[in-house]
Amino acid sequence: MVKYSCTRCLKEFTQKSHYNQHQKRKTPCQDNKSKMENQIEALVQEQLKQPKKIVKIRRKNIKIKKKPMERIIVVNNDCMEELAKLDDNSIDCVITDPPYFIDKLDNKWSAGDIKDDKKNSHIKHLPKGMKFDKKQVKSLYDYYLALSRVLFAKMKPGAYFLSFSSPRLYHAIAMAVELAGFEIRDMINWTYTQSMPKGMSMTHVIKKMKDISEDEKLKLIEEYKDFKSPQIRSCFEPICVAMKPITTTFIRNELKFKTGLLDFSQKVGIGGDRVPANIMITEEYNETYDKNFMVPKPSKKEKGKANTHITVKPITLMEHLINLFSKKNALVVDPFLGSGTTAIACKNTDRRCLGFELNKEYYDICMDRLSSV
Repeated sequence: MVKYSCTRCLKEFTQKSHYNQHQKRKTPCQDNKSKMENQIEALVQEQLKQPKKIVKIRRKNIKIKKKPMERIIVVNNDCMEELAKLDDNSIDCVITDPPYFIDKLDNKWSAGDIKDDKKNSHIKHLPKGMKFDKKQVKSLYDYYLALSRVLFAKMKPGAYFLSFSSPRLYHAIAMAVELAGFEIRDMINWTYTQSMPKGMSMTHVIKKMKDISEDEKLKLIEEYKDFKSPQIRSCFEPICVAMKPITTTFIRNELKFKTGLLDFSQKVGIGGDRVPANIMITEEYNETYDKNFMVPKPSKKEKGKANTHITVKPITLMEHLINLFSKKNALVVDPFLGSGTTAIACKNTDRRCLGFELNKEYYDICMDRLSSV
């Protein structure tokens, strides 16, 4: 139905003829429109004078779920491939015990290969890892130089790079690290005496000589009874201590990156009142060794019953190094995690850890050890 409204009095009509008559009336209709507009304006002004109401949201009733940060990450893959995924200047510290390419084994070195390969002995029954291969040093140097260059880009200025080594291969490790751009700051000597003598008697060799008589053999055996192959009993393990150079003062670098300065609150020695030294002793000590840090090799209980790794490091040693060369919550990376000692030490010292282990057997051992910590 069509309705016709008067714009003045707002009266409505259903027929147009009635509406026209209303518009033509002699006496004007009442101005109700203006009256209504004035009433509306009065109501608006009254509302504006009222005090504003503030609505408060109580956040305590709102639960925000945060994804917990993973502090220990272990990856079963090649370290070179995984390191390439990290951001530059993101690593606070690197501590690792790399494979030494022993007995012609390359970077796919594993305990299984050593155990099963019977052709790697320089002399029959010579323990694995004691062969002097001319290509060994060059292979280790080339590989470690490539790795060190990758780490150099990923580490923060002032970050420390600690590499375990052996006395006869330390120079290859140190040269590779230095040529990659790091500064060699020191060499820590981890001293111990629980190692087996490696020098071999010549008696069995003389007995097999076919170009001399039995009497001559007996004379030679007697003459050389105190002589052994040129392998001195190893009683220490060198640790190369390197640092990515800083571009400012140590204190400004510390304030920016939290790296570079050493935490000398880590007291060692008798009574725990000595500052850390670059020699670490594992055996019972006297006043001569009072200034050194004492830490034993890991026991079977510490390593775990099923741990087949042949160079497991003691947790106490790794904790000391981590406390000395990094801060709490720092990201510590181990490219060759092995059976997981570095990861366990990081967990015990409130650090984050990112470790890579290519060998599946060692990776499984590592995960088992971490689950029991």
